[in-house]
Amino acid sequence: MEGENHSVVSEFVFLGLTNSWGIQLLLFVFSSMFFVASMMGNSLIVFTVDSEPHLHSPTYFLLVNLSFIDLGLSFVISPKMIYDLFRMNKVISFRGCVTQILFIHVIGGVEIVLLIAMAFDRYVAICKPLHYLTIMSPRMCIFFSVTA
Repeated sequence: MEGENHSVVSEFVFLGLTNSWGIQLLLFVFSSMFFVASMMGNSLIVFTVDSEPHLHSPTYFLLVNLSFIDLGLSFVISPKMIYDLFRMNKVISFRGCVTQILFIHVIGGVEIVLLIAMAFDRYVAICKPLHYLTIMSPRMCIFFSVTA
């Protein structure tokens, strides 16, 4: 096979968003607002559950973990997009792209496992309410978090 292709992709160029300054500014404002709202909302959930003793239950423990995962997901996706809105050359290196995709998939998988744990928590609360605190012990909640 003498005619093999030995070219290597080193970066990707983003052409699909827009070249219009006004639309870029609008996208920047909306993206920044959603990023800040996501950060503040998830941080508020974590702070509220941590500071209120009545919310120290398995359901809220899992909710805090989900908020941490959402914080991580927002930090992986949004900053690069917001940064690239005002650059002339909207590029990402191949390694940067693969790294970002890897983190998105890993964080997405962790989020799915936590959502399954939250569904199990609700199942136990509804179907076995008298055994809820025995089944959903702090040890079981930590097991779900570590598994995720």
